[in-house]
Amino acid sequence: METTKAASESSAAGTPELPSDEVPESIPPSGYSTPLSVEPSKPLDLMQAKRFAFLLSQTDVFAHFIKDLVKDDNLKAEISRQLDSTAAKDNNVGPSRRHRKTEKEEDAELMREESPEIVDAQQTFTQSPQYVTGGTMRDYQLRGLNWMISLYENGINGILADEMGLGKTLQVISFIGYLKLFRGVHGPHLVVVPKSTLHNWKSEFNRWVPDINVFLLHGDKTARAALFDEYLRTGAFDCCITTYEMCLICKSELRKINWEYIIVDEAHRLKNENSMLSKLVRMFLSNHRLLITGTPLQNNLHELWALLNFLLPDVFGSSEVFDEWFQKGEGDQEQMVQQLHKVLQPFLLRRVKSDVEHTLLPKKEVNLYIGLTPMQRTWYRRILERDIAAINGAIGKKEGKTRLLNIVMQLRKCCNHPYLFDGAEPGPPYTTDEHLVYNSGKLAVLDKLLSKSKENGSRVLIFSQMSRMLDILEDYCMFREYKYCRLDGSTDHNDRVESINDFNSPDSDKFIFLLTTRAGGLGITLTAADTVCIYDSDWNPQADLQAMDRAHRIGQTKQVYVYRFISEDTVEEKVLERAMQKLRLDQLVIQQGRLAQPSKGTTREELLDMVQFGAEGIFNSADARNSTANSRAESKAGTPAPSDGGDEMGAASLDIDDILRRGESRTQELQSKYADMGLDDLNRFANESTSTTQWEGEDYARKRRAAEIAQLWIQPAKRERKVNYAVDDYYREALRQSTKTNTTQRAPRPPKQMHIQDFQFYPPRLHDLLEKELLSYRRLIGYKVPKTGHSENGNESSSDSMSEEARQAEQTRIDNAEPLTEDEAKEKEDLSSQGFGSWNRRDFYGFMRALENHGRSNMALVKHDVEGKTPTEVEAYAKVFFKRYKELPEADRLSAQIAKGEQKRARRNEIQQLLETKLEECKHDPMRQFNIPYGTGGSTAKGRVYTEDEDRFILVHLARLGIGSDDVYDKIRQELRLSPLFRFDWFIKSRNTQEIQRRCQTLIGLLQKEAAGQGSKLGRSGSGSTKADDSGAGE
Repeated sequence: METTKAASESSAAGTPELPSDEVPESIPPSGYSTPLSVEPSKPLDLMQAKRFAFLLSQTDVFAHFIKDLVKDDNLKAEISRQLDSTAAKDNNVGPSRRHRKTEKEEDAELMREESPEIVDAQQTFTQSPQYVTGGTMRDYQLRGLNWMISLYENGINGILADEMGLGKTLQVISFIGYLKLFRGVHGPHLVVVPKSTLHNWKSEFNRWVPDINVFLLHGDKTARAALFDEYLRTGAFDCCITTYEMCLICKSELRKINWEYIIVDEAHRLKNENSMLSKLVRMFLSNHRLLITGTPLQNNLHELWALLNFLLPDVFGSSEVFDEWFQKGEGDQEQMVQQLHKVLQPFLLRRVKSDVEHTLLPKKEVNLYIGLTPMQRTWYRRILERDIAAINGAIGKKEGKTRLLNIVMQLRKCCNHPYLFDGAEPGPPYTTDEHLVYNSGKLAVLDKLLSKSKENGSRVLIFSQMSRMLDILEDYCMFREYKYCRLDGSTDHNDRVESINDFNSPDSDKFIFLLTTRAGGLGITLTAADTVCIYDSDWNPQADLQAMDRAHRIGQTKQVYVYRFISEDTVEEKVLERAMQKLRLDQLVIQQGRLAQPSKGTTREELLDMVQFGAEGIFNSADARNSTANSRAESKAGTPAPSDGGDEMGAASLDIDDILRRGESRTQELQSKYADMGLDDLNRFANESTSTTQWEGEDYARKRRAAEIAQLWIQPAKRERKVNYAVDDYYREALRQSTKTNTTQRAPRPPKQMHIQDFQFYPPRLHDLLEKELLSYRRLIGYKVPKTGHSENGNESSSDSMSEEARQAEQTRIDNAEPLTEDEAKEKEDLSSQGFGSWNRRDFYGFMRALENHGRSNMALVKHDVEGKTPTEVEAYAKVFFKRYKELPEADRLSAQIAKGEQKRARRNEIQQLLETKLEECKHDPMRQFNIPYGTGGSTAKGRVYTEDEDRFILVHLARLGIGSDDVYDKIRQELRLSPLFRFDWFIKSRNTQEIQRRCQTLIGLLQKEAAGQGSKLGRSGSGSTKADDSGAGE
């Protein structure tokens, strides 16, 4: 969508009339700085008039939304004048001057001439601006810059919705540079971004327009307080960049500033107007707003209204009016399309790579359809059998959807890898071996694909929704000796930046980057990779598109290949099918102005259709009927059971080129199926899919009555006896014995090992006995320590040699191990009762907190402050702890933690003593006699915020309550609100707990300066620059 000018039909058909009929105002409140409606008594808002005129000049559709907002004749006249001026410019004629001006017209003209807000001249860039120093902007990026300038000049907010990878960040930065260097608007601007892109935005500002003074609002409480003092309260900045989370934490500070621009990156998070972030950002005052998103509309018309309401709340104030307007034309689909397109046109700029970035090769997407392995089929069948009633739809609607969602989630885990379930991985002992690969069809194909990519010199991004799946892939990378990086939601920010830089460096040896789809799909540039593997598809297709565009973006010089892994004839096919429908709807709505119906999420019928898809094939397969025993042995031993020559490893035996050719063919079929679908086709397709059951190529009518549902048409497999631990199968495989081994002989039971934590302080001798017992058991079962890997040339490296020596030493210990003697066994039992086995980690942390709060010298308080433990138990534990705490691996940290707590308590006691001394000096009337050493200027110093009475009140109550008491600052706040001294003092009654705490710290600093005899000349301020102990209660 290109930059829009005045609609030609407006000129041809005449100026759109502004309806004069009025209805009662029903516009919700908003933080947008322009008024929602204009009452006759209010002064004329020329910028609002210009905004309304601009919208009406685009199309008369906006007259429906604006008519109820304009109640002032002056505003109506100004809008008409603006429309006449626009029409005259379009027709190259001057405005008519043949009638005499009325008094109102002349007043309005004088107001325009004296108003500094309205500037008719508009800058248009035809080449990259000189202030953009980091490189040259492309043509379409210049068009985006000019489009934002046009919106600014007309008082309109907008959505920059270019496809991911087209440089939206650069366009926005260049626009902020234009405001500062051409219009003299230095901000302040607020840019709200995801945490993953925070430092990237800062570096992009420094790279492209270094003249803009930018700071990051992020960090812990202390760091944020310093940033408030240095930037927010002084205004010494142009642009503040922060995250969604920081907006919620720092809302009280951010709401005090009237922002010039609020810019929200990944703005689709605002599509729900009831979310905390959406409500909060609407409360911030701003003159302009700009949304940035690569996925502007994902579901329905109401989400569109939510974004438009954020941009222009004075126009789109009511969702009911918005919905009603479009529902009027439901009978005429073409009319609805035209209306929606006209509404979007002034606000939204959307370009896709294929239209504007011709130097970037289009990505090639291939869906790889992969069969399940025998172990996966076994687990898939078990999941279905757990809730056969839900599978057949014989459940109520309310509970049914939740149960079906859980089944779908478990089935998707099974499709990824069976080891995601507890008990599926062979062991103990647990080994990283070939079974990790061939027990998952997807991983078997990925193994072949990575080997091929390695040979071709490619580098690979692997995305999965499940962080535990990344754990398995991490084990796989170490097993194959592939160098890799990893990023998920729990990755520390510094580690995240380091991993990205390491992978993108020209001389990087990293072959694979493992990422979760949501955490690694936003604001990250990984153009060093040219292959993207979507290990499991997201419900939202936009999330997968964002993941692909980490590699397929500006700066990519290679052909990008995207491989999507899909387990054939499983629930994953239906998930992909639904995602394709959703993606097609998005294309119709945004890129062609089409209208989607409101989405209510995945329905119960859709979930049932997904679960039932392929279910009968799983139940009725020969593998499900005949290989129960083999599957048990496979799940415990980790290797496929012997067969009669058939290939049980499925995808592991296929050639990767054949898999790719088959995937390309099926991908083309699927894409062509949806490419020509219109909105009506998609609606009809969705209705058919939710009203029938498609299953093994046939459609079955859903059984609606309970009597019919009782006759299950998906029959469970024959009930087998549950075996928790296949002892014979496991040891037969472990000892490489023949299948003819005497079944009367039983393998030895593994020894019952205690789970010992280091903080439980068992005798060291017990650890030796347990290790000896385990080594003896391993010798008994013939356990062999796994060999280490080899280098690519077949020779062991030096590090591998050291590993081999360690392996041989461990194997020697096993081979020479002896069982425990009777005396040793008895000794083990005795020692088992000498530790603190009833203490868990929560108890240990509670003990450490008590020590930190009360100190080592005050055990009387410590032993009563550990929840869940009696004073006797705590006292006994403390005696052992102080004798043996140096055995703990984190002994230094624990000792420093206790010492730090004691230091804080000592400082707190000093402050309390100081306050009590001052209070004793004026015990007759402290509210009048308490002397506060303000320094230069005294209590009347310039810039002072709190009065002397308020300060005295705060210090007197701090002394009486005690600085170390619980919630002391909140108690002072309550006293201030209840005190009759400040009944009409709005300032002091509106202070929050944090502000009271900061004031206490400032005043304590003044008292400490006086006590130290330094003659402080501190000027008074509300925040204070000298801080005392900040570890007291109330935090």
